[in-house]
Amino acid sequence: MKTTTIVFDLDGTLIDTAPDLVSSVNHTIAALDLPPVGYEDLTFLVGHGARTMIERACRLGGYELTAEELPVLMERFIAFYSATMPGDSKPYPGLVTALDGLQAAGFRLAVCTNKMEALASTLLNKLQLDHYFATIVGGDTFAVRKPDGQHIVGTVERAGGDRARAIMVGDSVNDILAARDAGVPSIAVPFGYSDVAIDSLSPDHIIQHFDELTPELVERLLAGR
Repeated sequence: MKTTTIVFDLDGTLIDTAPDLVSSVNHTIAALDLPPVGYEDLTFLVGHGARTMIERACRLGGYELTAEELPVLMERFIAFYSATMPGDSKPYPGLVTALDGLQAAGFRLAVCTNKMEALASTLLNKLQLDHYFATIVGGDTFAVRKPDGQHIVGTVERAGGDRARAIMVGDSVNDILAARDAGVPSIAVPFGYSDVAIDSLSPDHIIQHFDELTPELVERLLAGR
């Protein structure tokens, strides 16, 4: 039997990055004298990468960015976010134990995020979690990204796995739609940054805590696909 690959989203799934995303966005838009965003804005901002996050934060402040302004703000965001990692970002409760158990069971683990690949890799390295993952794929790794299912397919292939033995774990509509498009089962977590109730997205399974993410659950979902 081929090795099973478990693909994880990053922000709001593996890691609670909210404090640092908010502070980095606010540092960025301060260059335009815009009012800061708050944690209540996070579900609107997160999930489509830094570029969209900056654009949406500006829009919340009543400011429409021009094409010329965005690259400068991107550089400002990346510089601040990179310099302050890992900041207050931390793994969700039970994550490390779950990763240990899945790895011990022989599963291959991977990350598929719309965050820039370099930022995702740096964050996981700073948190000393990068060694768990066969590959870390970002929103700028391929020509497509979530909710396009080929983002997941490409991640699985780059990890040396097979889509027929893969599962996606995420917290948002992008993750669930991408899994559906890729033809892989989805496991959703309700503690992330989704702007709608996670059960309304109809994932294949919902876990309330990472202690529920067991090899037995993964095998059951694959057997029932």
